[in-house]
Amino acid sequence: MPNYTLRRYIALRYNLTRFPMSEHRSPEAGAPLSAQVFQILLSLLDGDMHGYALIQDIRRRTDDEVVLTASTLYAAVKRMLGVGWIEEVQPEEPPPDHDERRRYYRMTALGRAAARAEAQRLERLTTMARDKRLLRPLGSTPQPKGTR
Repeated sequence: MPNYTLRRYIALRYNLTRFPMSEHRSPEAGAPLSAQVFQILLSLLDGDMHGYALIQDIRRRTDDEVVLTASTLYAAVKRMLGVGWIEEVQPEEPPPDHDERRRYYRMTALGRAAARAEAQRLERLTTMARDKRLLRPLGSTPQPKGTR
């Protein structure tokens, strides 16, 4: 069936160009995650959250270093749902400000493994930077200004 093969090829090409490869690899592969995906996973370590709460948590936690728009958040959420890193859930006890339109998300075991693999990758990079004296060794106190 050549038509089936062509459709499969087109679908594969579409998916590979539409979604970044790093989110399609297994967590153990060590592929870097985007800052947005990593921050979403970090937020979900605290428990189930809805989209706007994720945006607020990331903004607060990173002191506005990472600011997600709704479109960026939901594109990342769609990818993470697709690869099984998060799942949509119903809140067990809806908070007082609950809105039926809100969708809540929970990290899966696969998502936790992906977040852990990324944290370990970042830790290895930080160690390399310390080894090259780009960063101070852990536990060292900063020197006063004007001294070397």
